[in-house]
Amino acid sequence: MALADPPPLEIGSARLAELRAAGAPLAILDVREPWELAICGFPDAIQIPLGQLPGREAELPDDRLIVVVCHHGRRSRLATEHLRRSGRERTTNLAGGVDEWAQRIEPEMPRY
Repeated sequence: MALADPPPLEIGSARLAELRAAGAPLAILDVREPWELAICGFPDAIQIPLGQLPGREAELPDDRLIVVVCHHGRRSRLATEHLRRSGRERTTNLAGGVDEWAQRIEPEMPRY
């Protein structure tokens, strides 16, 4: 169930669900704003808003894949590209963000 090293720039919600179900070592980084996190999200996510990410990279684990998420996948794509430029190649973006996750994987998750 592991991803290639380095992983693809993006993965879909079905692939993330497979990785989580398999117990793959990964961390979820949610780069949305606090008001968005109050609506929905992954309870085990590391929460660092995109604007605060530069300078806070040391808060992220080095020993596992980091899957970056936001609402629709745009901000998380920027965060993924930033982290990769910073030397964290084991980082991937969740295409479609938590909105796609809620639609396809966890329909009981609130949407906005």
